[in-house]
Amino acid sequence: MRALLSRLVLVLGVLVLAWAGGFAWFMHRTASVEPLPARADGIVALTGGTERVETALHLLAEGRAGRLLISGVGGATEFAVLAHRAGVDPGLAPRVTLGRAALSTRGNADETAAWARAHQLRTLIVVTADYHMPRALAELSRALPEVALHPAPVQPVGLRAGLGFGGLRLLAGEYMKFLAAEIGLSGLAARALDRATAQIQGAGPAPPHAAEHAG
Repeated sequence: MRALLSRLVLVLGVLVLAWAGGFAWFMHRTASVEPLPARADGIVALTGGTERVETALHLLAEGRAGRLLISGVGGATEFAVLAHRAGVDPGLAPRVTLGRAALSTRGNADETAAWARAHQLRTLIVVTADYHMPRALAELSRALPEVALHPAPVQPVGLRAGLGFGGLRLLAGEYMKFLAAEIGLSGLAARALDRATAQIQGAGPAPPHAAEHAG
């Protein structure tokens, strides 16, 4: 009995060390910033947090790409409102697609893949929160293996003064979601969400989802 308990403690210790090592790598990756290309074929912004859409619109206005997809936009949100909030020219509207179908990061990836293939895009600048970037890239890479992805991470205002307990809890939760995405479990969650949405729609009109989902 004692030998079995010792082995269990050893296995648990190895798992904890492996998780901690992976989490340290994840934190380093979220803090890293890569230079953006002078120009890409397109930009995609994944809604779900402050400054993501604004950052993407400014990149578009700077000429970093010819078109932009804002994925996960709420049903009632119009481009004029987003342009005003970002302080950019509303005349950019013909170059911007408002994606309204995505309810999750997996949904963002599927929506982006359909848009990128429709426009034959080969390079994409990806705009999302820094802590969300690893999972977003994992899902986008799976959906668009033929497209080069260039991360443009946005640091949330709440994390700029330091992590704190709340920040560490947020990162730990996102790390677990990233691991699920890496091993393909996000696909199971997406299918469950699709079934739930279909049931809601069958019972009556579905309420519009918020302009910024949890990812």
